[in-house]
Amino acid sequence: MPYTLVRLAPGSYDLVLDGEIVGSVVEDLTARGYAKGWQAELLTNGPVINWPAPFTKPEHDFESFEAVLAWLGFPPVSEAE
Repeated sequence: MPYTLVRLAPGSYDLVLDGEIVGSVVEDLTARGYAKGWQAELLTNGPVINWPAPFTKPEHDFESFEAVLAWLGFPPVSEAE
């Protein structure tokens, strides 16, 4: 699937699939603001049959932004306009 990530702010991205925002990728921070990983999440909790690949659940956790990129197939990353 051809995803694109659109950076909204540091640590926050819209996850776009075929021109439609389907989710987000966000940096997961501790209460004190320290990075503890990243999360890719869908906007919907609809039936599994509607989840775009590679999602197998509404939220997936990752140790690094690079791991998210690899999981999504290294999508292009752009800045919000």
